[in-house]
Amino acid sequence: MAHDIDYGNLNKRIVFTENDHRHAKFIIRLRQDSLKQSEFFRHIVTGYIDGNENIQNFVDEIKQQSQNRKTKSRRTISRGQEILKDLALDEGEIENIFDILEEEHPEL
Repeated sequence: MAHDIDYGNLNKRIVFTENDHRHAKFIIRLRQDSLKQSEFFRHIVTGYIDGNENIQNFVDEIKQQSQNRKTKSRRTISRGQEILKDLALDEGEIENIFDILEEEHPEL
């Protein structure tokens, strides 16, 4: 990390959850590369902040995938609303259907 600026407290945590299998695979890869989790994430964050070309290319790739999913979700929701309109359901019934869909497919 070439440009570490030493100010502020070292107490900010970046936390997310992952399933057991992926976590185990991650730990194995880190050990193969002789890295600690903290080293790995600090280098990734630094590369992202500094605009590392490789990391930026990867971010652009996943950003596009995310945009494609959002577009598909909007189309699906729009189509679902059209179908509901055709079924002539009242507002309460429509809300119940959307609640059920949201529970079963939170990514939409």
